[in-house]
Amino acid sequence: MKSGHNERARRFNELHRTTDPFVIGSVWDPASAVVFERAGFAALGTSSAGVAYSQGFPDGQVIPLDAMIEAIGRIVDSVRIPVSADMEAGFGTTPEAIAAACLRAIEAGAVGVNIEDAPAGGSGSLVDVDYQCEAIRRIRQAAQSIGAGLFINARTDAFWLGLWDEPERIAQSIARARAYLEAGADGIFIPGALDPITVRALTSAINAPVNILAMPGCPDIGHLRKLGVWRLSQGS
Repeated sequence: MKSGHNERARRFNELHRTTDPFVIGSVWDPASAVVFERAGFAALGTSSAGVAYSQGFPDGQVIPLDAMIEAIGRIVDSVRIPVSADMEAGFGTTPEAIAAACLRAIEAGAVGVNIEDAPAGGSGSLVDVDYQCEAIRRIRQAAQSIGAGLFINARTDAFWLGLWDEPERIAQSIARARAYLEAGADGIFIPGALDPITVRALTSAINAPVNILAMPGCPDIGHLRKLGVWRLSQGS
């Protein structure tokens, strides 16, 4: 674990409790990280797609885990502000392997991880909720084993993949969010949810910071505040 890790983790956690939603800058290498830090961002997130593209790989967990971890470490070392790592579906096919990959990201300096419930490979479905909960529990245990603070941002992809109809997407996202929080997640990331009525339904039912993705049609910061959103990601 790198020097100052837990202080950066504390600062990162506090950003999710401010009066305004905070925008996390999405970066892909040290140069982009420095630019975002100088522009005044309070925290950064690695863009898994950006990191992959910058090294000649397509998105979707095709980049080797070693290359992703090395990129995370270089980004962390280039700035003073907290950095969270997008670990996609966890770079593993078992909860144990996912936790081991996330532990490597923590050791590289990440104070947060995004972990998604759509499997690598683009199957167009979500993994079993119990499997994902076990992965989250093991990630938390891995962080605790080295005394590292960690914000687990559990991503659920019903909206991103366009699964079911709108009422069922909302219900499934809420059910998964609650299960993931019970398993040890700190926040919930629901990319693709944009309609204000939908976003409000989600934030009202999820007792944790809710993160949405900035994309065409996204409400502005002032509106997001009223809707109960805590974090806005730029994504890829």
